[in-house]
Amino acid sequence: MPRGYLCLVLHAHLPFVRHPEHPEFLEEDWLFEAITETYVPMLQLFDRLAAEQIRYRVTMTLSPTLCEMLADPLLQDRTARRISRLTELVDQLRSRARAEFRPALDMYRRHFAETTKTFETRCGRNLLGAFRKLQDLGRLEIITCAATHAFLPLLHREEAVRAQLRVATTNYRKHFGRPPRGIWLPECAYAPGLDRFLSEERLRFFIVDAHGLLNGSRVPKYGVHAPIRTPAGLAAFARDVESSKQVWSAREGYPGHGAYREFYRDVGFDEEASFIRPYLHADGVRRNVGVKLHRITGEVPLHAKEPYDPVAASAKAREHAGNFHFNRVEQTRHLAGVYGRPPVVLAPYDAELFGHWWFEGPQFLEHLLRLAASHPQELELATPAELESGRLQVLEPSMSSWGDKGYSEVWLNGGNEWIYRHQQEIADRMVALARSWPQADGLDRRALNQAAREVLLAQASDWAFLMTTGTAVPYAHRRFKLHVDRFHRLHDQVRAGRVDENLLREYEGKDTIFQEIDYRVFA
Repeated sequence: MPRGYLCLVLHAHLPFVRHPEHPEFLEEDWLFEAITETYVPMLQLFDRLAAEQIRYRVTMTLSPTLCEMLADPLLQDRTARRISRLTELVDQLRSRARAEFRPALDMYRRHFAETTKTFETRCGRNLLGAFRKLQDLGRLEIITCAATHAFLPLLHREEAVRAQLRVATTNYRKHFGRPPRGIWLPECAYAPGLDRFLSEERLRFFIVDAHGLLNGSRVPKYGVHAPIRTPAGLAAFARDVESSKQVWSAREGYPGHGAYREFYRDVGFDEEASFIRPYLHADGVRRNVGVKLHRITGEVPLHAKEPYDPVAASAKAREHAGNFHFNRVEQTRHLAGVYGRPPVVLAPYDAELFGHWWFEGPQFLEHLLRLAASHPQELELATPAELESGRLQVLEPSMSSWGDKGYSEVWLNGGNEWIYRHQQEIADRMVALARSWPQADGLDRRALNQAAREVLLAQASDWAFLMTTGTAVPYAHRRFKLHVDRFHRLHDQVRAGRVDENLLREYEGKDTIFQEIDYRVFA
């Protein structure tokens, strides 16, 4: 038996952004960046470890909205075009770069060549199939999330909660060929009684923030370092604050080190307009294109950042992985002495931290997994699915989330509270439709299924989050209002018995998510 267990949980999620009506769309860049900087590098490191027969166990969320985008042929084609353009840009930059930027550009040339090989040859543009194969081999535990990442405690109807969960588990089976064993609750948001709905979907475990357990219905005997059993029978695992802070914090954690790539300085702004113009969108507006040639350096202005040295950054990632492993070994050794049993250290992170925000994050993760595999008696990698069985202390976690201040304020405040009355109204009307048309077929069935998609998309927590953070606020407003408006039009047409097939086809062509949906999930 090891001294302790380390559960790494990587939460991969993006809102459903797909705009076939435009040849280029700014918010689609979120997906392309995540693919080239996070998802493909993750697959590459997992493949390397598997090829070397190195035992690793990692838990990863692939949210339903992300799965639907990764499986979409239009977005796959646009991703391939994005990689090709970045490769061309790097080649152009290398032909004119000063000597101090050559190492970074050479690194980018290798990076995009390997990305192309993985995306086109290894995966056939189907990243989901590659992740599924790793799960089938026993390397990954892929868990689900609510259908559109809705903040579940703020959904006012039980039918809405059930719909989010039922659509998610159905979609998981479509993509991965088996039911999910666990779920990442969107924003780690839990409220007492939610476990009952999770149990209905035969889910076995979920993740909460530390205070969700510590402020629960009774004092957890082992703090956050052992799962508990909820009244409905699910295992709840709580985030370990110490390990999270060591990685999450840009100021105190590893990602803020001066050797690492500077995220906020990009050639999209550094290069002269005539050179960079072909690599921007058609509107010509300067934006980050994904090639960044400077390092963090320190607390200096962007113009004072020094050239990026990939070799030095890689060495620092290896050093930080060693430090993280050492700290977790010492932490679990101490906790095992206190508790008299191996503790569970659950370390959950947004997957996009590794690669997108912290460019060297995948290298850090690979070194960490290698270290853990070589010293399993000190710290064994495990997944919640492997640790959730047996007798566990029973308690009800408290209302909590991993958002700022720990509750609902990020998603319910003066800047976004207006969306909830509309969410509630369309959920009420959707439930009434589903009950009034229990056996619809033909055009009515298509319209009802599309109406259900629009409700789910309007419930995404991403819109409220973007409004709070001030990121892409006009887009968040527009998307939310668009889905509400589409729902009401479909609702009124079904009620009137006059579904406009041309309008319906337009909506189906844009909001293509969840083709397997059955509107009666809201009944």
